[in-house]
Amino acid sequence: MLTHVNGWLTAEQLVSRLFAAQAEFVASGGVDEDALAEAIHPEVVLHEPASLPYAGDWEGLAGAAALLRAMGDVWSEFRVAGVEAARRGDTVFLAGTLHMRARATGAAIDQPFAQLLHFKDDLLVDATPFYFDTGEILTVIR
Repeated sequence: MLTHVNGWLTAEQLVSRLFAAQAEFVASGGVDEDALAEAIHPEVVLHEPASLPYAGDWEGLAGAAALLRAMGDVWSEFRVAGVEAARRGDTVFLAGTLHMRARATGAAIDQPFAQLLHFKDDLLVDATPFYFDTGEILTVIR
């Protein structure tokens, strides 16, 4: 059960709920978009760097689902460990260590990772990731 602190979910609660919704979606074989709706706003925009194979702005729940499927095509493992999160208003700043294993090559990498998350009504409405080294990411997937 989520508890509110001064009427707000904490940064850790928002991030945990988001990761749980994404994991449930992936566990469904990438078909249960309702799982994403538990933590993601219907008007969400997810931004990915132009240099990555899943580049662009992914809009709405269908876009979020498509992005997760596209990332699943590239990565057999994708997780953030050692997550630290802080909330200020509707913004959450997240940092941790990103672990990824390329589906095509089996190569794995770990690198620092940060993400800027914006929420509306405690649902993710905008996300921008900051990868430490997209060159290294491209090297391990090729």
